[in-house]
Amino acid sequence: MSRLSRLQIKIYGIVQGVGFRPFVSRLAAAHEILGSVCNKGPYVEVFAEGTEENLRAFQQGLRTEAPERAAILKIDAKKIPAAEPFSSFEIIESAKERGDIFVSPDIATCDKCRKELYDPHDRRYLHPFINCTACGPRLTILEAMPYDRERTSMREFPMCEKCHEEYVTPESRRYDAQPVCCNSCGPEVYLLGREDVRGKEAITETRRTIAGGGIAAIKGIGGFHLCCDATNEEAVSRLRALKHRPQKPFAVMMHDMDAVRAACEVEDGEEEMMTGHQKPILLLRRKEDSPLAPSVAPDNPKVGVMLPYAPVQMLLFDFPGQDDVEMPAMLVMTSGNPSGAPICHNDREAAETLLPMCDCILSHNRRIRLRADDSVMDWFEGKPYMIRRSRGFAPLPFLLSAPLKGQVLGIGGELKNTFCLASNHLFYPSPYIGDMSDLRTVLALKDSVGLMESLLENQPEVIACDLHPRYNTTTVAAELAEKTNVPLLKIQHHYAHILSCMAENDWQEPVIGVSFDGTGYGTEGTIWGGEFLLAGYEGFKRLGSIMPFMQAGGDKSSREGWRIAVSLLKNGRSHAEWQKIVQELGLCSEQEFKAQSFMLEKNVNCIESTSAGRLFDGVSALLGLRRRSTFEGEASMALQFAAESWEKEQFDAGKSPIEELFEELHGLADFAKPINAEESPAKKLKKAADGRFLLPNDALFAELYRLRRQGEAPKMLAYLFHAALAEEILSGCERARAISGCHAAALSGGVFQNLLLLRLVKERLQQAGFTVLQHSLLPPNDGGICVGQAAYAMYALQKQAKS
Repeated sequence: MSRLSRLQIKIYGIVQGVGFRPFVSRLAAAHEILGSVCNKGPYVEVFAEGTEENLRAFQQGLRTEAPERAAILKIDAKKIPAAEPFSSFEIIESAKERGDIFVSPDIATCDKCRKELYDPHDRRYLHPFINCTACGPRLTILEAMPYDRERTSMREFPMCEKCHEEYVTPESRRYDAQPVCCNSCGPEVYLLGREDVRGKEAITETRRTIAGGGIAAIKGIGGFHLCCDATNEEAVSRLRALKHRPQKPFAVMMHDMDAVRAACEVEDGEEEMMTGHQKPILLLRRKEDSPLAPSVAPDNPKVGVMLPYAPVQMLLFDFPGQDDVEMPAMLVMTSGNPSGAPICHNDREAAETLLPMCDCILSHNRRIRLRADDSVMDWFEGKPYMIRRSRGFAPLPFLLSAPLKGQVLGIGGELKNTFCLASNHLFYPSPYIGDMSDLRTVLALKDSVGLMESLLENQPEVIACDLHPRYNTTTVAAELAEKTNVPLLKIQHHYAHILSCMAENDWQEPVIGVSFDGTGYGTEGTIWGGEFLLAGYEGFKRLGSIMPFMQAGGDKSSREGWRIAVSLLKNGRSHAEWQKIVQELGLCSEQEFKAQSFMLEKNVNCIESTSAGRLFDGVSALLGLRRRSTFEGEASMALQFAAESWEKEQFDAGKSPIEELFEELHGLADFAKPINAEESPAKKLKKAADGRFLLPNDALFAELYRLRRQGEAPKMLAYLFHAALAEEILSGCERARAISGCHAAALSGGVFQNLLLLRLVKERLQQAGFTVLQHSLLPPNDGGICVGQAAYAMYALQKQAKS
């Protein structure tokens, strides 16, 4: 008989909520291994006894045959003395220990469950909550770790005999699947306010409402959606009116990939992302003959599309044998919340806020513990480019390779808020919370921080927030710091952006940070937003910025780009000439100009700004594209879309856009000249009083105005602006490199959601020999700065420990 050895194996990573313990048990049986497997919270612990040969095969199988949804980061194995011999291999009760914790995000319904959902002979036929070890809710139902049923919302639904048998049978797909349930023992759907309408009848009524042109609110995995027929212009327009959302695009859920291809162009790699287990909203280019209603995404060449990821959504599209309703293949599926508030996640919130917006509410009685909006991503260079990181991705951590020790909290930004808890080298961004202007969102932030701290066993030793003294997030962070008696660090907004990009790329050396966004509080009390920073984890130096301008009108100036255009047109002109130009361009009414000019000339309600986002808004107004925005980024997006449309026309005609600029403008546009031309205005950087360099965007704006007056096409001028700004950014980075000797550039901030600008800048920087860091799975917008805040706090903690 071969000699037996015994190993203690610790497996770290996403190994909870993905059927990992049942997998280990089956693998042990296949290799004649005795012992046990236990969920310890931070890791899964295995005691394995067998022959040397079988143990080697068993360890190999742990890596190569792991469940599809698992993500193994590290396996530690050591020989231990054999004590009392094992007689079998057992899954034993979870035992909680401290250490690195990995919480699985919610997982879209798998193909096997979908097949069972529509199998009339399966006992889970048409069950709205079907799931298994490979799919279903995870984070949104979890109350504490380790991940076991009694610590989830599913503890309220005792398993029936048949479900329990599957739960304890190693050969079952539902072996140790914590949310397992069926039509007999699981949660139930119902119409809110009409609780007598339940189960299949409630689904049929909801389908009938949507197919008839109505609006339904539907409770899913992480919150409620508002839903209507995406091909019905009247229904979509009504939803816009009820939600007070005149222009901002709606997301669309489509029946299958055939429906997606009928409405949108699908690039290489995008189908795999759409059909994978995360199922985010992906921004796809809409076809000219798309059946989608124009009001789904007005004046937008792209539309956000996702596939059904929860059983109840699948049953909305297909409900065989239950009714005669013909459902559309494309449904608006937008977050169920009033403007500015967090997504509704319980019946009380839905009744208070969604009832006036819809004709029926399809709810269910499985509690959502943590809200999770849908993740949204664009596509850049064949890879995801995250816009909103939430369901399916949060709270998967980013790993830094540095030997970090401690626990910190980055509270996040005021807009697009997410927060980040970091434990040692692991940085866990939360699901999307929302904009902090609404008290309900502030309360949701506080609640979510408390729950995530509990789940991740994180007790922050330092809390980090934005530098802005009047942000609600600053107040929340200060309250938490006082309550827990820990230090509060305030971090400049654009510096946090750059640190977030460095952390995502696990970059340890200093970088030239190009941080372009809408608004951030500067260290000297002005508005920053177009910055060149020499940045490392321990601090930064402001090397340059765009040319400052006066931003007048308070908060209105962030929504009304015409105000920025009026300010930039002043430029030393007499009042009469200035007014005449503004009137010729139709930027504002006589009364509006009177008020705006008074503020600018008297320096009333004005602040100096280097906001790149507002510069985009001003150019958009100058070119007659958008005077004002009804949602954040609308005017800038219109400018981008116009530029991309002109570029596409040139490519379709077999022309080079830059060469065509020369031909069209007959050499008039100096800013179209290549950067290597010494006479290019992009080379002519100026110097501020504090010594930083300034991009000549004032001269660029003047050039655009001159060409606009000459009657040049706005679309072409929109492209000229992007190309010239890319040249200016390169020039700024070259100056920063000359000052610092640094050859790496990190691109972050909401302006870099603009993929045209991102591409033009990246191409130029790489041609000039820079290493370019960019975002991918962490948003470049304010939804990502929490990671930068947490990174700064963590490195400050290391510095403190050494002192």
